[in-house]
Amino acid sequence: MCKNILNFYIIIKYPIKPIFMKKHLTLLIALVLTVSFTEAQLMQPKFGVTLCGAEFGENNIPGVLNTNYTYPVNSEINYFSAKGAEIIQLPFRWERIQRKPGGPLDPAELNLIKTFIEECAKRNVMVTLVMQNFARYKINNVEYIIGSPQVSIAHYRQAWKSLAYALKGYKNIFAFSIMSEPNHMENYSWFDAAQQAIMGIREVDRAHTILVDGDNYSGPETWVEYNDKLKYLVDPADNMMFNAHCYFDEDRSGHYVNTYDNSGANEMTGVERIAPFIQWAQKNHKRAFVGEFGIPKNDSRWLTVLENFLRYLIKNNTGGCYWAAGPWWKNYSLSIEPKNNNDQPQMMVYAKYLDKDIRGAVAKSGSSSSSGWYNSYARNDLKVKAMEQK
Repeated sequence: MCKNILNFYIIIKYPIKPIFMKKHLTLLIALVLTVSFTEAQLMQPKFGVTLCGAEFGENNIPGVLNTNYTYPVNSEINYFSAKGAEIIQLPFRWERIQRKPGGPLDPAELNLIKTFIEECAKRNVMVTLVMQNFARYKINNVEYIIGSPQVSIAHYRQAWKSLAYALKGYKNIFAFSIMSEPNHMENYSWFDAAQQAIMGIREVDRAHTILVDGDNYSGPETWVEYNDKLKYLVDPADNMMFNAHCYFDEDRSGHYVNTYDNSGANEMTGVERIAPFIQWAQKNHKRAFVGEFGIPKNDSRWLTVLENFLRYLIKNNTGGCYWAAGPWWKNYSLSIEPKNNNDQPQMMVYAKYLDKDIRGAVAKSGSSSSSGWYNSYARNDLKVKAMEQK
């Protein structure tokens, strides 16, 4: 855009003959439109999936690879890439990548992470690295909250500085998700810990996005109550997003113990729950992301909840990643890991919104407010409907 502005300045400062003016103005308009289109493409929210396994075996730390925990295989990357996933989230355990607080990164574990990133790069898939530790670190099977004497904020900062430095050369990293679902911080401060992790990363990497979860399990409905202060976090690179996790069951846990009816769910439950977080982000001019959402496959009505939720995110320029997939989930009800080479029911809906063209059409149709958006959705915009039926 700066080059285009410079070109415009040159045209004005040094006028060309009238015979060429129309040609140059046409070219200038074309350049501006091209840039605008490119920017619009870049601004479109990205969607993907969380491939689990590397964070498994939390009761066996560090554990044995492929016995207590595992890493995604290439066939999984192929499947989700073919479906249109632009991001794959890789949850990992802090205790495995760094066997001692303040110590060096484990070379074998780091190599596994690098290999996964490289395999995703071959398929034009971006990767979010998620520290799946809930603001804790286990030492001899005892969990210590970040900020405690055993696991200080300085330890946490150093861990992310080391990891960011080791991975800064990878162009297909979507974000560093600095901690999944901090909760019950007692007398310790998640704000202070997050700020120090951000500063540690920015000492060595000013390019990659930083993704920040909120306290209280990053719940969207209680975001303002628990996490309003996060708006004061400072990123020297000004490249930070805030990350909520949203489930539609009765207790918001994602366990879906109760049925659809006993959960008190309705087709707009997802929209109602994520709206406070989206509104907070918009009010404070922050970028939003939803790093976890998912539904069980035991009642088709959940599919409508998911679809409404996805359309609301798209209309509010917010991306996200479905929870979850991975070969070790077996009969996990939320899993979208293909079974016997067949898509799971949830994928029948989700795959539509992994399609950029459909997302683009949804983004252009109707209002983004809860009531206005729902009315627009109920009318079934003919263009969107036609694309979805392809």
